[in-house]
Amino acid sequence: MKAEAAVVVVISLPTAIFPSDPSVRPAALWLAAAVEVHTAKEVFAVNGTNQRLKCTFSSSSPVSQDLIVTWNFQPEDLSSHEQVFHYQKGPCKPPAGRFKERVTWDGNIERNDVSIIIWNLQPSDNGTFTCQVINFPDVHGTIGEVRLRVVHKVSFSEIHFLAVAIGSASVLMIIVVAAVIICRQRRRKARDKRMEVADAELKEKESLKMSEEKEPIPLED
Repeated sequence: MKAEAAVVVVISLPTAIFPSDPSVRPAALWLAAAVEVHTAKEVFAVNGTNQRLKCTFSSSSPVSQDLIVTWNFQPEDLSSHEQVFHYQKGPCKPPAGRFKERVTWDGNIERNDVSIIIWNLQPSDNGTFTCQVINFPDVHGTIGEVRLRVVHKVSFSEIHFLAVAIGSASVLMIIVVAAVIICRQRRRKARDKRMEVADAELKEKESLKMSEEKEPIPLED
């Protein structure tokens, strides 16, 4: 199960529209609820591939035609934020930046899905992506955060080399173990043979001794 990360954000509205005196504020403001944004906490992707960054939201109000979705990016070096994607009455690709030609809309507003796809991932794309949704009159909400980790792609030659190395080491180990077993068996057989020879010699000596003891002693005249 993927954990979800969210950061609370409060949108300030002009006091001219909503006076500071609670007694004169519109009732609609009190009925407004927070928009909850849901993203994966961390995503891993291979260098050179495409990755869908999933982001969904829930709101107490129906999806507004004025729905606003903003995707931003902050590199691992914590430099300034960069806009990745913007949705307002339709998808709007960024006019400039590293994601200008590498991001597409992959969401479905009717299903509360505001996901995007990042194409041709690079190591420089390592960092944190944020997904913010504003669904009027819900003016408070959370910002979903997903950390992207781009890992280097392992080439076929590296895999082949690794497989050969592991296979060679396994074969060598099998040969060594087999040689040790054979050596031990030969030593055991040689020892058993020596013991058999020693037993045979001992039996022969005992047999000769018994024969000598049984021979009659000639009587003197």
